[in-house]
Amino acid sequence: MATVEVEGVEGMQSLLGREIGPSEWRTVTQEDIDTFAALSGDDQWIHVDIERAKAESPFGTTIAHGDLTLSLVNGFRKKMISSSGFALGVNYGWNKIRFPAPVPAGARVRGRAEVVSVDEVGGGWWQVVTRFTLEVEGNEKPCFAGDSVTRVMAPAA
Repeated sequence: MATVEVEGVEGMQSLLGREIGPSEWRTVTQEDIDTFAALSGDDQWIHVDIERAKAESPFGTTIAHGDLTLSLVNGFRKKMISSSGFALGVNYGWNKIRFPAPVPAGARVRGRAEVVSVDEVGGGWWQVVTRFTLEVEGNEKPCFAGDSVTRVMAPAA
């Protein structure tokens, strides 16, 4: 069950400026990193070569890809916010994505969210911008910050 459940545009608007979360912790394993490397084609040693990363990386271990960290948002989103009362919703993109700190293999990550805007964009569509911040357990700096842009269509009247 999601942390917050909302109905329609009014429900999303009721979340404006409110912090949602934190979510439960999720461990990012080396297997997750290796699988992402195989799927994405990004097999840079800092992600997949454990021995070299121990010896040469400033982090002392392998780290998750930034795009893997970004992809975790969808799972956190689902566990934090449940919305109904829309005909459909689509991912419209991202604004201001940053990866201020690494996610070491084996680290636990959790998310927080804040709806920052809900605007009518015409034709029955609304744009919802949600700011997501992910943190690594024990680290002061977030490992991810970005604004998810979603377009939702209100049901036909």
